[in-house]
Amino acid sequence: MSSSTPDIIPQFDLGNTYGALFIGAIITTVLWGVTNVQVFIYFRTRKGTGMTFYKLVVVWLWILDALHLVFIVHGIYYYLVTNYANIAALQELVWSAKLVVPVEISIIVGVHFLYAHRIWIVSQGRSRTLPIIVSILVVLGSGTAISLVLAVYRCHLFADLIKIKWATYSMLGTISFIDVFIALSLFYLLAATRTGFSSTDSFVTKLMGYTISTGCLTTVFSLASIITFAMMPNNFIYISVKNIVATLYVNSYIALLNAKYYLQANANNINYSECHRLYSVYRPELRMSASQDNRVPTPQNFVFQQPDDEVLHLTRPVQAAMRPIAVTMEMDSFLSV
Repeated sequence: MSSSTPDIIPQFDLGNTYGALFIGAIITTVLWGVTNVQVFIYFRTRKGTGMTFYKLVVVWLWILDALHLVFIVHGIYYYLVTNYANIAALQELVWSAKLVVPVEISIIVGVHFLYAHRIWIVSQGRSRTLPIIVSILVVLGSGTAISLVLAVYRCHLFADLIKIKWATYSMLGTISFIDVFIALSLFYLLAATRTGFSSTDSFVTKLMGYTISTGCLTTVFSLASIITFAMMPNNFIYISVKNIVATLYVNSYIALLNAKYYLQANANNINYSECHRLYSVYRPELRMSASQDNRVPTPQNFVFQQPDDEVLHLTRPVQAAMRPIAVTMEMDSFLSV
């Protein structure tokens, strides 16, 4: 018995296996803390609005993210504490390690559907082809995700995961492609709202960059998981990276919901003086009214104008001046949740 143990231990490198899982668990825990901050900001900025669909979505994502972390921590505790120096147990897949996968799939597929819904909202008044394509891709991608869940369920040892690498490759590759397609779709839809007004275009550009950066982060880690699995299939580094991906999905989507909070200063600084100058050219009485009130009309004045207010008979140049306000309303529909 004592002679066989030294032969087994050197073949099992704890550093790049369970050491990698331990480091990945620490990073996942930190990201879960970031999720808590994101959730706090979301509910803090929407006090008094009652229970809405997106509030339920945030709660649902938070519960899944917490459950995801619980399963990861249980697995680490089981291998490194309960079965300390038990080499046979270290090679088996504990039940919590298997349940991590369906929770991750629920998060990723759910967030993809939520992004598809967001694209549907932004594309109002335009062709619905793009959101339909995104929805079809998400449905097809969920098929590869379900195949991975079933394949992992049949595994009993970590060595069995190498035999189902086709399912891992297909799932990670599919979600990476969907992430890129969603990011490019949002980029295209936001770019289509450019007006030529520097202040409005500046806000749109910031929103485009914010959307791309949050979407590409999950893609980078998904590709990193594929690369590490292809180059080092006999260690658990790719599992650690894959565990981080699910938490990044939760953070990236809630960050998109909080984009109005993060970009609030820029959103409030959209320059409507250009529009007012154009109005004053074609309607001089507006210049008098503005001077009497000592203020320039705000977006709220345009959007929430009452029926008793004066109705403007718009000419074509004035319609062009209204374009930034329409874009602001589109941005509000994009950010309103």
